[in-house]
Amino acid sequence: MSENIFEAPMPATFPPLFTGEAVSGSTDPFAKACAQAMIGCDAGLLVHSITPDRIRAAIVFAPESSLEEAMVAFIACGVGFQNAMGALAPPEVGVHLGWQGEIYVNGGRAGRLRAAAASNAPAEVPDWLVVGLEMDLLPQGEGETGEHPNDTCLMMEGCGDISPIRLLESWSRHTLVWLNDIENDGPRALHEQWRGLAKGVGEETTINAETGTFVGVDEAFGLLLKVGNDTRLLPLSGCLKKGETP
Repeated sequence: MSENIFEAPMPATFPPLFTGEAVSGSTDPFAKACAQAMIGCDAGLLVHSITPDRIRAAIVFAPESSLEEAMVAFIACGVGFQNAMGALAPPEVGVHLGWQGEIYVNGGRAGRLRAAAASNAPAEVPDWLVVGLEMDLLPQGEGETGEHPNDTCLMMEGCGDISPIRLLESWSRHTLVWLNDIENDGPRALHEQWRGLAKGVGEETTINAETGTFVGVDEAFGLLLKVGNDTRLLPLSGCLKKGETP
């Protein structure tokens, strides 16, 4: 019998360099990972929680470069999740990524990535960086689905047979592949993959109270926003909103 989102959680098996830590449904894995990073845990800690309606997880990184360069891990986690879905979901399911971490399934927002670091200074090497994942398995909140037409979940998109544990494991494996590729060959291949998954390129968007046309990203995945005759660069580190850390 295939696993599905209603089955009891099974122990997760993660690839080398990742150490899993399961937490109860009332504990936010992102907050827990940040707290562990602050007191000096090893890089590769993957804190996770799976409930009947949601997957939540967070990975601790120990950057060796400036925050702006280290934020490539945020992109690698997003592409890694899309790759994991591509391996497990029905072939007709499409997954796209928003620049600020949104995860879209068949055009509807079904989850997000978020990030926090020891320092928000782009040129500094932070002591730690945490990237968190949240993915809705079932509709969230109360009321009819029509009240939230832009939101969806894996069950609503024909992915109810995907095991959350297997999806989490696959996410970690694909993310590790991208991290190794970046370390060995730089981010060129990641750029190519991400461009094909990015949602909203060529469209009007509003980010940090600035509205313009999303025309692409630079070599560090900073967003290029065309406002009138000017093109402005919004650094990816700007996605680490102040106050995001616990």
